[in-house]
Amino acid sequence: MKLYTLTLLACAAGVVAAGPPLHGQRGSTAPQGPPVQVTVNGRTWTQQELFQRNIGGPNDQTTPFTPHKIIGNIYYVGTRTLTSFLVVTPQGAILINSTYERNVPVIQKSVEQLGFKFSDIKILLGNHAHGDHQEGDALVKQLTGAQVMAMAEDVPALKAMKPGGREHPIDKILHDGEHVMLGGTTLVAHLTPGHTRGCTTWTMKAEDGGKAYDVMFGCSLRAPERPTPQNVDEFNRSFALVRTLPCDVQLGDHGAQYNMQAKYARLRSGGPNPFIDPDTCKVEMEISEAMLRAILVEQQGARQR
Repeated sequence: MKLYTLTLLACAAGVVAAGPPLHGQRGSTAPQGPPVQVTVNGRTWTQQELFQRNIGGPNDQTTPFTPHKIIGNIYYVGTRTLTSFLVVTPQGAILINSTYERNVPVIQKSVEQLGFKFSDIKILLGNHAHGDHQEGDALVKQLTGAQVMAMAEDVPALKAMKPGGREHPIDKILHDGEHVMLGGTTLVAHLTPGHTRGCTTWTMKAEDGGKAYDVMFGCSLRAPERPTPQNVDEFNRSFALVRTLPCDVQLGDHGAQYNMQAKYARLRSGGPNPFIDPDTCKVEMEISEAMLRAILVEQQGARQR
Protein backbone atom coordinates (compact mmCIF):
# COMPACT_ATOMS: atom_id res chain seq x y z
CA MET A 1 0.00 0.00 0.00
CA LYS A 2 1.37 3.41 -0.91
CA LEU A 3 1.69 5.55 2.17
CA TYR A 4 2.44 8.90 0.59
CA THR A 5 0.69 11.04 -1.97
CA LEU A 6 2.54 13.48 -4.21
CA THR A 7 1.26 16.78 -5.58
CA LEU A 8 3.53 18.70 -7.95
CA LEU A 9 3.20 22.35 -8.97
CA ALA A 10 5.34 25.23 -10.04
CA CYS A 11 5.10 28.36 -7.92
CA ALA A 12 5.61 31.77 -9.49
CA ALA A 13 5.47 33.73 -6.25
CA GLY A 14 8.58 34.23 -4.10
CA VAL A 15 8.93 32.33 -0.85
CA VAL A 16 11.05 33.59 2.02
CA ALA A 17 12.19 30.83 4.37
CA ALA A 18 12.59 31.49 8.06
CA GLY A 19 16.08 32.17 9.37
CA PRO A 20 19.18 33.82 7.86
CA PRO A 21 19.53 34.31 4.10
CA LEU A 22 20.34 31.02 2.38
CA HIS A 23 23.05 32.49 0.19
CA GLY A 24 24.95 33.54 3.30
CA GLN A 25 25.22 30.04 4.69
CA ARG A 26 27.96 27.55 4.00
CA GLY A 27 27.42 24.04 2.80
CA SER A 28 25.74 22.76 -0.34
CA THR A 29 24.66 25.57 -2.66
CA ALA A 30 21.31 27.10 -1.78
CA PRO A 31 18.76 27.29 -4.62
CA GLN A 32 18.47 30.82 -5.99
CA GLY A 33 15.99 30.48 -8.87
CA PRO A 34 12.20 30.68 -8.96
CA PRO A 35 10.77 28.56 -6.12
CA VAL A 36 9.23 25.21 -6.96
CA GLN A 37 6.73 23.56 -4.61
CA VAL A 38 5.91 19.95 -3.86
CA THR A 39 3.42 18.38 -1.47
CA VAL A 40 4.27 14.97 -0.02
CA ASN A 41 2.02 13.28 2.49
CA GLY A 42 0.22 16.53 3.25
CA ARG A 43 3.36 18.61 3.80
CA THR A 44 4.34 21.29 1.28
CA TRP A 45 7.96 22.24 0.62
CA THR A 46 9.87 24.61 -1.63
CA GLN A 47 13.50 24.04 -2.64
CA GLN A 48 14.52 26.88 -0.35
CA GLU A 49 12.61 25.45 2.59
CA LEU A 50 14.18 22.02 2.18
CA PHE A 51 17.63 23.56 2.08
CA GLN A 52 16.86 25.67 5.16
CA ARG A 53 15.44 22.62 6.94
CA ASN A 54 18.69 20.72 6.33
CA ILE A 55 21.10 23.52 7.23
CA GLY A 56 19.17 25.20 10.06
CA GLY A 57 20.26 28.48 11.64
CA PRO A 58 23.72 30.05 11.58
CA ASN A 59 24.98 28.05 14.56
CA ASP A 60 23.21 24.74 14.01
CA GLN A 61 25.95 23.33 11.77
CA THR A 62 28.56 23.67 14.52
CA THR A 63 26.58 23.28 17.76
CA PRO A 64 26.73 19.72 19.09
CA PHE A 65 23.53 17.75 19.41
CA THR A 66 23.26 15.46 22.43
CA PRO A 67 25.30 12.35 21.63
CA HIS A 68 23.13 9.26 21.92
CA LYS A 69 22.69 5.62 21.05
CA ILE A 70 20.44 5.15 18.02
CA ILE A 71 20.23 1.37 17.86
CA GLY A 72 22.55 -1.56 18.45
CA ASN A 73 26.14 -0.43 17.94
CA ILE A 74 25.25 2.84 16.16
CA TYR A 75 25.64 6.18 17.95
CA TYR A 76 25.06 9.81 17.02
CA VAL A 77 28.03 12.18 17.47
CA GLY A 78 27.21 15.08 15.12
CA THR A 79 25.81 18.59 15.37
CA ARG A 80 22.24 19.85 15.31
CA THR A 81 22.04 19.65 11.52
CA LEU A 82 25.17 17.88 10.22
CA THR A 83 25.16 14.20 11.08
CA SER A 84 28.09 12.10 12.16
CA PHE A 85 27.65 8.46 13.18
CA LEU A 86 29.88 6.18 15.21
CA VAL A 87 29.62 2.44 14.58
CA VAL A 88 31.32 0.60 17.43
CA THR A 89 32.83 -2.89 17.09
CA PRO A 90 35.15 -5.06 19.23
CA GLN A 91 38.00 -4.20 16.85
CA GLY A 92 37.52 -0.45 16.82
CA ALA A 93 35.03 2.03 15.43
CA ILE A 94 33.84 3.34 12.08
CA LEU A 95 33.01 7.04 11.73
CA ILE A 96 30.60 8.15 9.01
CA ASN A 97 30.87 11.85 8.06
CA SER A 98 33.57 14.08 9.53
CA THR A 99 31.56 17.22 8.58
CA TYR A 100 33.48 20.51 8.61
CA GLU A 101 37.05 20.48 9.87
CA ARG A 102 36.09 22.92 12.61
CA ASN A 103 33.56 20.35 13.86
CA VAL A 104 36.09 17.57 14.43
CA PRO A 105 36.71 18.61 18.08
CA VAL A 106 32.93 18.64 18.56
CA ILE A 107 32.68 15.09 17.21
CA GLN A 108 35.65 13.99 19.33
CA LYS A 109 34.02 15.35 22.50
CA SER A 110 30.73 13.59 21.68
CA VAL A 111 32.54 10.29 21.12
CA GLU A 112 34.26 10.65 24.49
CA GLN A 113 31.02 11.65 26.27
CA LEU A 114 29.59 8.32 25.16
CA GLY A 115 32.51 6.54 26.83
CA PHE A 116 34.47 5.68 23.69
CA LYS A 117 37.97 6.68 22.57
CA PHE A 118 38.35 8.87 19.50
CA SER A 119 41.66 7.15 18.84
CA ASP A 120 39.80 3.84 18.41
CA ILE A 121 38.31 5.01 15.09
CA LYS A 122 39.82 2.68 12.48
CA ILE A 123 37.78 3.54 9.36
CA LEU A 124 36.39 6.87 8.14
CA LEU A 125 33.57 6.90 5.60
CA GLY A 126 31.32 9.60 4.16
CA ASN A 127 28.00 10.11 2.39
CA HIS A 128 29.13 12.59 -0.25
CA ALA A 129 31.90 14.96 -1.29
CA HIS A 130 30.66 18.30 0.02
CA GLY A 131 32.59 20.25 2.61
CA ASP A 132 29.83 20.19 5.20
CA HIS A 133 30.08 16.39 5.26
CA GLN A 134 33.70 15.46 4.54
CA GLU A 135 35.95 18.51 4.92
CA GLY A 136 37.25 17.16 8.24
CA ASP A 137 38.60 13.89 6.84
CA ALA A 138 42.25 14.96 6.91
CA LEU A 139 42.09 16.08 10.54
CA VAL A 140 40.30 12.91 11.66
CA LYS A 141 42.98 10.82 9.96
CA GLN A 142 45.71 12.93 11.56
CA LEU A 143 44.22 12.42 15.03
CA THR A 144 43.26 8.74 14.74
CA GLY A 145 45.20 7.15 11.88
CA ALA A 146 41.88 5.91 10.47
CA GLN A 147 41.74 4.50 6.94
CA VAL A 148 39.77 6.92 4.76
CA MET A 149 37.58 5.14 2.21
CA ALA A 150 35.52 6.80 -0.53
CA MET A 151 33.38 5.94 -3.54
CA ALA A 152 35.40 6.19 -6.76
CA GLU A 153 33.06 8.69 -8.39
CA ASP A 154 33.54 11.18 -5.53
CA VAL A 155 37.34 10.97 -5.45
CA PRO A 156 37.98 13.97 -7.77
CA ALA A 157 35.73 16.23 -5.68
CA LEU A 158 37.32 15.02 -2.45
CA LYS A 159 40.83 15.56 -3.82
CA ALA A 160 39.87 19.17 -4.52
CA MET A 161 38.86 19.61 -0.86
CA LYS A 162 42.00 20.94 0.85
CA PRO A 163 41.32 22.78 4.12
CA GLY A 164 44.43 24.63 5.17
CA GLY A 165 46.12 23.47 1.97
CA ARG A 166 46.37 19.86 3.20
CA GLU A 167 45.83 17.02 0.75
CA HIS A 168 42.61 15.08 1.20
CA PRO A 169 43.54 11.54 2.28
CA ILE A 170 42.04 8.55 0.50
CA ASP A 171 43.42 5.18 1.52
CA LYS A 172 40.95 2.96 -0.31
CA ILE A 173 38.72 3.62 -3.32
CA LEU A 174 35.36 1.89 -3.12
CA HIS A 175 32.91 0.79 -5.81
CA ASP A 176 29.19 0.21 -5.90
CA GLY A 177 28.18 -2.79 -3.78
CA GLU A 178 31.52 -3.09 -1.98
CA HIS A 179 31.57 -4.23 1.64
CA VAL A 180 33.44 -2.47 4.44
CA MET A 181 33.98 -4.83 7.39
CA LEU A 182 35.29 -4.35 10.91
CA GLY A 183 34.80 -6.39 14.05
CA GLY A 184 31.83 -8.40 12.82
CA THR A 185 29.99 -5.38 11.36
CA THR A 186 29.53 -5.04 7.60
CA LEU A 187 28.55 -1.83 5.84
CA VAL A 188 27.53 -2.02 2.18
CA ALA A 189 28.27 0.94 -0.12
CA HIS A 190 25.48 1.72 -2.58
CA LEU A 191 26.20 4.26 -5.31
CA THR A 192 23.25 6.68 -5.35
CA PRO A 193 24.50 9.54 -7.56
CA GLY A 194 22.83 12.80 -8.42
CA HIS A 195 23.58 15.15 -5.53
CA THR A 196 27.23 14.28 -6.18
CA ARG A 197 28.68 11.78 -8.65
CA GLY A 198 29.69 9.42 -5.86
CA CYS A 199 26.87 9.98 -3.39
CA THR A 200 26.91 6.87 -1.18
CA THR A 201 24.03 5.33 0.71
CA TRP A 202 25.28 2.90 3.35
CA THR A 203 23.35 -0.06 4.72
CA MET A 204 24.07 -2.44 7.59
CA LYS A 205 22.39 -4.75 10.08
CA ALA A 206 22.06 -3.70 13.71
CA GLU A 207 20.98 -5.98 16.53
CA ASP A 208 18.78 -4.63 19.28
CA GLY A 209 16.77 -6.56 21.86
CA GLY A 210 17.66 -9.85 20.23
CA LYS A 211 16.35 -8.78 16.83
CA ALA A 212 18.19 -7.69 13.67
CA TYR A 213 17.20 -4.46 11.93
CA ASP A 214 18.11 -3.01 8.54
CA VAL A 215 19.71 0.43 8.88
CA MET A 216 20.09 2.83 5.95
CA PHE A 217 22.42 5.84 6.12
CA GLY A 218 20.85 7.72 3.21
CA CYS A 219 22.80 10.08 0.99
CA SER A 220 21.04 13.29 -0.01
CA LEU A 221 18.95 13.01 -3.16
CA ARG A 222 18.29 16.76 -3.33
CA ALA A 223 18.39 17.93 -6.95
CA PRO A 224 20.24 21.03 -8.10
CA GLU A 225 18.34 24.09 -9.21
CA ARG A 226 18.92 23.25 -12.88
CA PRO A 227 19.45 19.51 -13.29
CA THR A 228 21.20 18.36 -16.46
CA PRO A 229 20.08 15.28 -18.42
CA GLN A 230 22.95 13.41 -16.77
CA ASN A 231 21.68 14.51 -13.32
CA VAL A 232 18.20 13.31 -14.17
CA ASP A 233 19.45 9.91 -15.32
CA GLU A 234 21.54 9.54 -12.16
CA PHE A 235 18.69 10.53 -9.87
CA ASN A 236 16.27 8.17 -11.62
CA ARG A 237 18.65 5.27 -11.04
CA SER A 238 19.15 6.31 -7.44
CA PHE A 239 15.42 6.63 -6.70
CA ALA A 240 14.86 3.16 -8.14
CA LEU A 241 17.68 1.68 -6.07
CA VAL A 242 16.68 3.29 -2.78
CA ARG A 243 13.17 1.92 -3.21
CA THR A 244 14.60 -1.61 -3.19
CA LEU A 245 16.80 -1.24 -0.09
CA PRO A 246 15.47 -2.97 3.03
CA CYS A 247 15.05 -0.44 5.81
CA ASP A 248 13.81 -0.42 9.38
CA VAL A 249 15.90 2.55 10.55
CA GLN A 250 16.47 5.50 8.21
CA LEU A 251 19.32 7.89 8.91
CA GLY A 252 20.76 10.61 6.69
CA ASP A 253 23.45 13.22 6.18
CA HIS A 254 21.23 15.90 7.79
CA GLY A 255 19.26 15.14 10.92
CA ALA A 256 16.07 16.70 9.56
CA GLN A 257 15.99 14.06 6.82
CA TYR A 258 14.92 11.51 9.43
CA ASN A 259 13.28 13.81 12.00
CA MET A 260 16.18 13.28 14.38
CA GLN A 261 15.38 15.84 17.05
CA ALA A 262 11.76 14.77 17.49
CA LYS A 263 12.71 11.09 17.57
CA TYR A 264 15.42 11.76 20.14
CA ALA A 265 12.89 13.56 22.35
CA ARG A 266 10.65 10.49 22.17
CA LEU A 267 13.64 8.23 22.88
CA ARG A 268 14.32 10.10 26.13
CA SER A 269 10.72 9.69 27.25
CA GLY A 270 10.99 5.89 27.10
CA GLY A 271 8.92 3.33 25.27
CA PRO A 272 9.67 1.69 21.90
CA ASN A 273 12.73 2.93 20.01
CA PRO A 274 11.36 5.71 17.74
CA PHE A 275 14.27 5.32 15.30
CA ILE A 276 12.81 1.94 14.30
CA ASP A 277 10.31 3.37 11.83
CA PRO A 278 10.09 1.39 8.57
CA ASP A 279 6.93 3.22 7.45
CA THR A 280 8.88 6.48 7.01
CA CYS A 281 12.10 5.02 5.58
CA LYS A 282 11.46 6.25 2.04
CA VAL A 283 9.79 9.60 2.78
CA GLU A 284 12.94 11.63 2.12
CA MET A 285 13.44 9.85 -1.20
CA GLU A 286 9.83 10.59 -2.17
CA ILE A 287 10.23 14.28 -1.31
CA SER A 288 13.40 14.45 -3.40
CA GLU A 289 11.81 12.64 -6.33
CA ALA A 290 8.73 14.88 -6.24
CA MET A 291 10.96 17.96 -6.18
CA LEU A 292 12.97 16.80 -9.17
CA ARG A 293 9.79 16.15 -11.16
CA ALA A 294 8.46 19.60 -10.24
CA ILE A 295 11.72 21.26 -11.27
CA LEU A 296 11.55 19.52 -14.64
CA VAL A 297 7.92 20.63 -15.11
CA GLU A 298 8.93 24.21 -14.31
CA GLN A 299 11.87 24.03 -16.74
CA GLN A 300 9.61 22.71 -19.48
CA GLY A 301 7.11 25.50 -18.84
CA ALA A 302 9.85 28.13 -18.88
CA ARG A 303 11.03 26.91 -22.31
CA GLN A 304 7.49 27.16 -23.66
CA ARG A 305 6.87 30.68 -22.39
